[in-house]
Amino acid sequence: MNNILVTGSTGQLGSDVVKELLKRGYSTLSPNRSELNLCSEDNIRNYILNSNCEAIVHCAAYTQVDKAEDEKDLCIKINATATKHIAKCAKILDIPMIYISTDYVFDGTKDGKYTENDETNPINIYGESKLAGEKYVQEILDKYYIVRTSWVFNINGKNFIETMLRLSKANNQLSIVNDQIGSPTYTKDLSRLLVDMLETSKYGLYHATNEGYCSWYEFANTIFKLANINIDIKAINSNEYASRAKRPMNSKLSKDKLIEYGFKPLPHWEDALKDYLIRRGDLLI
Repeated sequence: MNNILVTGSTGQLGSDVVKELLKRGYSTLSPNRSELNLCSEDNIRNYILNSNCEAIVHCAAYTQVDKAEDEKDLCIKINATATKHIAKCAKILDIPMIYISTDYVFDGTKDGKYTENDETNPINIYGESKLAGEKYVQEILDKYYIVRTSWVFNINGKNFIETMLRLSKANNQLSIVNDQIGSPTYTKDLSRLLVDMLETSKYGLYHATNEGYCSWYEFANTIFKLANINIDIKAINSNEYASRAKRPMNSKLSKDKLIEYGFKPLPHWEDALKDYLIRRGDLLI
């Protein structure tokens, strides 16, 4: 296996997947939006079936969770329908496919960690669309890896860390949600795992995040502490923060299956954050 197609290669995860593949000696195909139009079945088929790719890592997605509530059709077209067309191409070519999914397929009401076998029940359009994509992949393919992750951040992307650092420059106090719990996930770490998966035949549905759990409030506190920023942070409940889409309160994903199948767990999220801030120049070694 050599020529790997990565969709969404300019996004947070896709860009790190391309770097990891190149580092390991693979060649990659990284189509832009005009080359691979996820809203066009004909374009998807023509591009992929003529690409000579030997695997697909499908990172591209509609990820604007709040906006999706008003753009339901577009969100489903990109996250579900396009995934179905891509999976059909993978089936024709008889090649493996990785599909990136989300903690938002769950409603967040469970006590404890969600396993891959727990019942899904998305509470927003984004979660619905990603779950529909999962189902298409499972229906169409045998050679698939569905990887649910959460709270991703990348050194070049728009993410919670960048938002916190930007807001801290213009505000003396910030109010941060303290009742949503999950795992921040560093795309640099996750991309290594995804390529590890591609190098096996251990197909299936997995949860993959950095180790450990925190609230957004705890995440923000750690960011400011490590970056040596002195700012007052107020913990608030989700109902005090206006947002268009509901979010799951509990996004703890169990990674026991990863370990059971011989994959190396990702580092703790605090170690990932330290690496991020060092690379960004905000933390001195």
